[in-house]
Amino acid sequence: MAVAVAVIFILGIIVFLYTMTPQFGQNPKGERLTRIIQSPNYRNGKFQNKHHTPQLTEGYGYTKVLYEYLFNNSTTIKPTESIPSIKTDIKAIPLTENVLIWFGHSSYYIQVDGIRILVDPVFSGNASPLPGGTKAFKGTDIYTASDFPEIDYLLISHDHYDHFDYKTLVALKPKIKSLVCGLGVGAHLERWGYSPKVIIEKDWDETVEPENGILIHVLPARHFSGRALSANNTLWASYLLQTKSRRIYIGGDSGYDDHFARIGKSFGPIDITILENGQYDTAWKYIHMQPEEVLKAFKELGAKKLFPVHSSKFALGNHAWNEPLERISLLAQSENVPLMTPVIGEVVELDNPRQIFKKWWKEVK
Repeated sequence: MAVAVAVIFILGIIVFLYTMTPQFGQNPKGERLTRIIQSPNYRNGKFQNKHHTPQLTEGYGYTKVLYEYLFNNSTTIKPTESIPSIKTDIKAIPLTENVLIWFGHSSYYIQVDGIRILVDPVFSGNASPLPGGTKAFKGTDIYTASDFPEIDYLLISHDHYDHFDYKTLVALKPKIKSLVCGLGVGAHLERWGYSPKVIIEKDWDETVEPENGILIHVLPARHFSGRALSANNTLWASYLLQTKSRRIYIGGDSGYDDHFARIGKSFGPIDITILENGQYDTAWKYIHMQPEEVLKAFKELGAKKLFPVHSSKFALGNHAWNEPLERISLLAQSENVPLMTPVIGEVVELDNPRQIFKKWWKEVK
């Protein structure tokens, strides 16, 4: 018994020391924490969603969910073949061109009206704090920080590892002019060497008003946050980009809720809506949407085109890797919804309404 207790104690010390390494970031403190406490979205020591949002659905337990994730016998949650991708020379794209390029999961580059925007970049090949813990699918990890020009605005939806990657953000640091994130996230970034001058932290329903012709509205989402042993001490968010020529909604990670209808009413019409569509499960239905809910949210946003993300790079849910795109494709087809499904790295021409996207996932096993 004494030996077992000693082993557990030593393992606890090792885990604790590991969570103190830079990749786990830093908890908000000082003036940053004071501002957080004053937020109407911060109650009882944590940020809260607009409506009650348990991480697990009633009737599900953490032990069962963890067991199913670790020991899922399905051979379809990961592709056996390489995912198709295109290595585009992003630096060579004229600034006059309006484009969007997806890098798998929830990372993408938007160039619109002469402004360069990068969202939730993860280019380390891993979506876990553990080395090799959640590896990217073969063929998906072909971009690095060196492939990018200077970025006017880096947008961070929340601080989970599959959206907020330590290695990637450190490598990108010299190229970032401004970084927009929810309250508290800046604490991580400052520990990683980002200057407070480039970090713009906002609460829900606040707006970044730069001088270069773009408004960045920071808006609600229905999710949660946390790194290491901390939970919900930083704010998760969605964004509405309002430029001279178009409006683009970036949903981040979010379960379905009434915020989509409110955002559509306040900011519509929206030209493109980018919504998470993947890593869902009935066990955590409040924090991730099923494809049917994605289509419902799209309609409530009053958007013209739907770009589904959060799939095709990491296995974080128990569904088949290609199920999210297959289900949303069938739903969109049945309701005549314009769907954007580019290959990783493919240039989406935002000024070309006739661009056709292949159902590329059907050709991969």
